[in-house]
Amino acid sequence: MGLLGREIEAQGVTTVALGLVKEVAAAARAPRFLYLHWPFGHALGEPGNVLQQRTVLRDMLSMGMYAPRPGMVVDLPYRWRREEYSPITDWSTPSEALASALSWQRPSEAEARKDSLSGTERMKR
Repeated sequence: MGLLGREIEAQGVTTVALGLVKEVAAAARAPRFLYLHWPFGHALGEPGNVLQQRTVLRDMLSMGMYAPRPGMVVDLPYRWRREEYSPITDWSTPSEALASALSWQRPSEAEARKDSLSGTERMKR
């Protein structure tokens, strides 16, 4: 996963890995990695727990958008079968858990536009 992620990132595409074994992902040097201490086979969450699964998906998408640099490993604080998840009403901002882990601050509107243009220019290349 790390090697493939690094190759994709070298082409200008941001990647985020999600895993259940932190040491393996760290050794593989995944560019951006979210770690959950959950049972194998359940990386996105419990079967049928849609709110939990959407929360993890939102964290993955947010990590791709807001992680300041490649090489980050973030431990998500969610506990297996001991959390209540709220419906997501705003997919454009990261969850409190991820924001705290990234010490995230909302960029100014000018910075957001600049970042958006940089991404567009990357896509043209």
